[in-house]
Amino acid sequence: MKQIHVGMVGYKFMGKAHSHAYRDIPMFFPNTIQPVMQAVCGRDADGVSKAAKQFGWNEYVTDWKELVQREDIDLIDINAPSDMHKEITLAAAKAGKHLFCEKPLALSLKDSREMLEAAEAAGVKHMVGFNYRFAPAVQLARKLIQEGRLGQIYHFRGWFLQDWILDPDFPLVWRLQKDVAGSGSHGDLGAHTIDLAHYLIGDIEEVIGMSETFIKERPLPGSMSGLSAKGSQSNEKGEVTVDDATMFLARFGNGALGSFEATRFAAGHRCTNSFEINGSKGSVKFDFERMNELQVYFTDDAEDVQGFRRILATDPAHAYAEAWWPPGHTIGFEHTFIHETVELLQAIEEDRQPVPNFADGVKCQQVLEAVELSITERRWVQTKEL
Repeated sequence: MKQIHVGMVGYKFMGKAHSHAYRDIPMFFPNTIQPVMQAVCGRDADGVSKAAKQFGWNEYVTDWKELVQREDIDLIDINAPSDMHKEITLAAAKAGKHLFCEKPLALSLKDSREMLEAAEAAGVKHMVGFNYRFAPAVQLARKLIQEGRLGQIYHFRGWFLQDWILDPDFPLVWRLQKDVAGSGSHGDLGAHTIDLAHYLIGDIEEVIGMSETFIKERPLPGSMSGLSAKGSQSNEKGEVTVDDATMFLARFGNGALGSFEATRFAAGHRCTNSFEINGSKGSVKFDFERMNELQVYFTDDAEDVQGFRRILATDPAHAYAEAWWPPGHTIGFEHTFIHETVELLQAIEEDRQPVPNFADGVKCQQVLEAVELSITERRWVQTKEL
């Protein structure tokens, strides 16, 4: 079986998720090109060495510039903080490496477009990490829409709610700093909802939004990992430079209307990533906290049995289900990354671009910045303006 040697930059939350995907593919998807976990890279030698051993990488390095030049690396996986995405991508593309970059693609639309241009010029495969597309229930929702079984689509409502920074004493982690993260809930959570809307409904043409930063200052961090952190021993505080919550309205190119909400201040919501879509023939509802389920309603059901039905997307008729367990035996968050990585590896093997790729990342960034412009100028903004 053909192999592809992977070099990964980053080893925290997303690094663990990506590593898990590479490790599980040989067991559950043995007929695709197989990943070799060649080397993982991180700035902290002690931390990355422990991660390499725990996650199953052959070796570790502390210099990503060395990693992208190695002849024994075919694919560069980038899940470092967002401010590093562009520089690593440009160097890896120039070195002729295939690219797998976590979202958001970059800190700005300009940088995102530059990354796409570099990847296209290099002739390499490129993928952006919108993993939620790969839940079988989401794939089912798209299938129903593509087949016309929901009819003409009228509405998309999407919301991604979390509460992990509700405590005002939670430290000022990198995700709360604009120069590192790009934006707050809008780019971190809202980007996923925007991508799902693009995937399920189509292109967004115009937007109008509002946002708020509820906690303006936070204690400086002593240490941080993933979505957890501890404060420093000093009493110093730093400014929060991103949004805590953003909401916007949208109009799609096909005439559908959309509403979007992203917040880290929704008490009781650990990871409520949800959408509802209404069409002329039916509706669907999805909540990632119940990720194996899709609520489906059809208007042509008999009147005495009309209502939303719960579809458990674990049967062979559902995407990726045959690789896993008997019907009714559910899968979890980590499986979305496995399915995503399978798409990337199959695309490399079949000599095509994976989906979603950097073009999808650029399109998402375009909407993110259109919303930001609408907030600044307090008006509707067409995405083609950017």
